[in-house]
Amino acid sequence: MCRLLGYATAGADLSLNDILGAKNVEDFRELSEIHNDGWGVAQLTNPGEAPYVRDGGAPSPETGVKIYKSTVAARFDHAFRALASEPARGAIWHLRLASSNLPLIIENQHPFYANGLSFIHNGDISDANGRNIVTNRSYPVDHSVFLSTGGRSDSAIFFAVILEYVGFGFPLDEAVAQAVRELRQSYPKSSYNCIIQSEDQMVALCAAGREKTSPRIVEIYDEYGRGEQAADYRVMRYRTLTDRDGKQNGVVVSSSGYDQEGWQELENDQMIVASNRNGTFRLRSI
Repeated sequence: MCRLLGYATAGADLSLNDILGAKNVEDFRELSEIHNDGWGVAQLTNPGEAPYVRDGGAPSPETGVKIYKSTVAARFDHAFRALASEPARGAIWHLRLASSNLPLIIENQHPFYANGLSFIHNGDISDANGRNIVTNRSYPVDHSVFLSTGGRSDSAIFFAVILEYVGFGFPLDEAVAQAVRELRQSYPKSSYNCIIQSEDQMVALCAAGREKTSPRIVEIYDEYGRGEQAADYRVMRYRTLTDRDGKQNGVVVSSSGYDQEGWQELENDQMIVASNRNGTFRLRSI
């Protein structure tokens, strides 16, 4: 039960403040009053100096990805404002509200990272009796792939299934679609809203098993006096980015909870497939 945000540019280095504006960034951060089980970000950056230049070490394929994760709520972590000011040609941001009593350990914080892919998810993958997929020892996910995610949660299993389909040779967007189709066979009512990022693409999916907000989410938001923000809890919206000349410069996509006037809503079972190299994007269904 989390909040998601991601953007991809036309190769331009833009900070989250550039993308949303300082007020909306602060409003997004304040959602961690409720989504207070930690946060994280994965940014595609080009370091000023490659880390191996002076000491002769071998270049790493991961030098363009910077990941920060914390078990501290974003509203109490000073690193959030610092990273919101850092430019990147693409980034994905996550505010966590842990589900199904999963442990608050750094291994379960998003984004997960493996094989050059960063992944964030909003959902509780459980059956009709509330049993989370992590308790299903017979679920057919490759254990070595699951271990590669570094996580121990339902989101890590979701990511592992995507990685399996990437390993089979599917393009990233189709790998996400295939993973959701597979998981829905056993967990049809779960939410698979997610964003995944490679060094070339960002894929953002709205795939909620229940379009109506669950009573438990409404109850949690009511406890904080923010019940009106729960109505569109599972909605994801997007906005085209433009440069000063009005030319398309990328896309930003986000779950709800702050001002998104003028944004367009992703339909359920619809995804954005965006390039973080040239800023183009398209919509497709799963």
